Amino acid sequence: MNSVLAILLAGGAGERLYPLTRDMAKPAVAFGGAYRIIDFTLSNCINSGIRRILTLTQYKSLDLTRHIRGGWNILSPELGEYIEVLPPMKRIGDDWYLGTADAVFQNSQSITAEGPELTLILSGDHIYKMDYHEMIRWHREQRAGITVATLAVSPEQAEQFGVAEIDASYRITGFEEKPRHGHPVRSPFNPDAISASMGIYVFDTEVLLRLLSEDAGNPASSHDFGKDVIPNSCASTRIVAYDFRDINGKAARYWRDVGTIDAFYEANMDLVSVDPEFNLYDRSWPIRTYVEQQPPAKFVFAQEGRRMGVALDSIVSSGCIVSGGRVVRSVLSPGVRVNSFCEVEFSILMPGAEIGRYSRIRRAIIGAGVKIPESSTIGFDTEADRAKGHHVTDSGIVVVAASS
Repeated sequence: MNSVLAILLAGGAGERLYPLTRDMAKPAVAFGGAYRIIDFTLSNCINSGIRRILTLTQYKSLDLTRHIRGGWNILSPELGEYIEVLPPMKRIGDDWYLGTADAVFQNSQSITAEGPELTLILSGDHIYKMDYHEMIRWHREQRAGITVATLAVSPEQAEQFGVAEIDASYRITGFEEKPRHGHPVRSPFNPDAISASMGIYVFDTEVLLRLLSEDAGNPASSHDFGKDVIPNSCASTRIVAYDFRDINGKAARYWRDVGTIDAFYEANMDLVSVDPEFNLYDRSWPIRTYVEQQPPAKFVFAQEGRRMGVALDSIVSSGCIVSGGRVVRSVLSPGVRVNSFCEVEFSILMPGAEIGRYSRIRRAIIGAGVKIPESSTIGFDTEADRAKGHHVTDSGIVVVAASS
């Protein structure tokens, strides 16, 4: 895979995930207790044998940069392996990144300097397992200029994705980003579904550079791969679809865009199920991350009565102390403390959060470093939570973020 360069797009502001993204880029947000969102794409790269990775950052990237520097310095520069973080440098113009395609275009010099035969474009904010080597092999077998990874979804979900029209030879003959009308064309991979783009692309590098240059000169373009580059290239370039093969080992294929609070919450809650849809414990496809040196999790005051340090059906990370509190179906990130006589249910506690004594928390996300005062009640009265200044989604998930 030395002929492949991966470009990981990690500069998005993640506005729909606010307030979790108020102080950091979406790929840096904690997920599943010990991880950051970006860890899943980076792990896919390493497990697929891809060892040359350029990570493009932009929005509030300090946390993300430190995480990659601390946890992903596992490759050997002497062997030509690296994960490089590239902030915007305005090499080509005076603008910050105007879209996904423009972000890659502004780093064209870095791509050219590496001289890859193929360039793999990835997003740093999705949760899934995928062997990119299989997609690259398909790209070569099909003699494609571009290959787009697609996922079979129901036609009712068309408005959430870029939808590909694919002929019998797997060539993409049309592409529409989030269509809001008509009847999307059914997928040749599944006649009951449509083929939705996953935002994963393999390009012949010379094709990529040519198309990006053309897109940059188009004043009508929004400079996005899904909205502009792919649809505008269908007639001139052989673009084929690759049907996503999930190596997660479950009956249903798993790919999640955790770009909204509700989607983020549901994906975390799935992990505490007895048989979760996404398998974190598969040693054949490990998910790596930066692990801060912390003591093991600790549960104290395990005595009869109301004061009992216990966690049931939950993920509890290193450095956590459950001191006389009760935790049920929740995700506790590193360094969390739950104090005596607390009840925490169906919640996500981000790194370093602390729950004061006698508090009751339900269906909430408590932000990193947030200290909940004693005798607080969160998640039981929507209007009261909003009155306190907390963010509440339409489905009733309460987000308590650190004060600015």
